[in-house]
Amino acid sequence: MKNKKELKAVCFGEVLWDVFPTHKKIGGAPLNVALRLNSFGIQTTIISKVGLDENGSDIKEFIAEQNNDIDFIQEGDNYKTGVVNVMINEKGNASYDIMYPSAWDKIQLTDEMKELVSKADAFVFGSLICRDEVSRTTLYALLDVAKYKVLDANLRAPYYTTDVLIELMSKADFIKLNDEELREISRELDSPYNSFEQNIKFIAKKTKAKHICVTKGEFGAVLYYDEKFYYNSGYFIKVVDTVGAGDSFLASLTMKLLKGKSPQKALNYACAVGALIAGQEGANPKISDVEIRKFMMLKEPKSK
Repeated sequence: MKNKKELKAVCFGEVLWDVFPTHKKIGGAPLNVALRLNSFGIQTTIISKVGLDENGSDIKEFIAEQNNDIDFIQEGDNYKTGVVNVMINEKGNASYDIMYPSAWDKIQLTDEMKELVSKADAFVFGSLICRDEVSRTTLYALLDVAKYKVLDANLRAPYYTTDVLIELMSKADFIKLNDEELREISRELDSPYNSFEQNIKFIAKKTKAKHICVTKGEFGAVLYYDEKFYYNSGYFIKVVDTVGAGDSFLASLTMKLLKGKSPQKALNYACAVGALIAGQEGANPKISDVEIRKFMMLKEPKSK
């Protein structure tokens, strides 16, 4: 019996410290996705940059402790490691004050980086990394060699422009948005439609993306996959904070789809993971497949 092919992914973008009123935690959307993918058995590498400071060395040490590769975390002494001040409102929703410029704004392209991305089954990136020309130029070069490109829009005003966003979406195979981002992007693209589904199809046609997922917070998500819609209405959870919930959702959905699971099963699993993360503090709490299945009230799968 042949061994199954080991799936590989690369996440590109910001690594940083999320600073809350009472504590700080290591984060950054691409890193959150990478850590969750790796926990699911997908060999995942994060490409980013930190400063030559204590914050940077602590991030690299943390990533290494999670059994993630740190060979593509660049270091530089011209800019400090990224810091984001996070404010949580009474509903657990987060807002962000992001330091600029940071080390991750200055990721330099290398041949080794291009080779790594070209061999990966999925390449995950966001829009925030494009706020600086250096990292944006590196991203565009990597998109040219990537097999399957997964864009998490992750809009953070004022750090994006409509032109760059449209270009990123046009380069992507898979686009993840939240419901507010769907409305905003639909307006920016002059969509004539009012309905949720029509705007998803409008964006798919405009960008030629085959797969689009829109999250709806506590109300689940909608997945448009190969011209078919799939729905999950969400899972009940007492929200502690939403930091990283969307990142773990994306990692779970990407993992299941890479492994050939049906779009509906992949969506259900991802919604459950997103809810479980929102019910705990921070972006990267440990969570097992057994916990996820119990939460979904699923029976253990039969052994093959």
